[in-house]
Amino acid sequence: MTDCTVYYNPACSKCRALLALLQERGITARLVDYLQTPPPAARFAELVDLLGDAAAQLLRRDSAEYVELGWGEREPAAADIVAALQRFPQLLQRPVVVRGDRALIARPPERALDLF
Repeated sequence: MTDCTVYYNPACSKCRALLALLQERGITARLVDYLQTPPPAARFAELVDLLGDAAAQLLRRDSAEYVELGWGEREPAAADIVAALQRFPQLLQRPVVVRGDRALIARPPERALDLF
């Protein structure tokens, strides 16, 4: 049985550090490489719901895709976040850790330990 789900990019140093941290602690994670297998819109919507007020942090604001969306400093609505992630999965801030009915963006990776 897995202890959590991690949405990650294997090329990301923060993701690799998180996976090493979880392994050191004996925590088993279901890994989702969101670039290779983008989650369906319903799952992105669930992540937005789980993150609540922090949902806008799911988006990498420094990316060209974010700029292309034309939001500037405006906080996008939940539906906008889901639509953006469906269109541009690479916008997902990583790593995202989900455990039960809680989720967080593990930046820094040690932050994930708050879920355990």
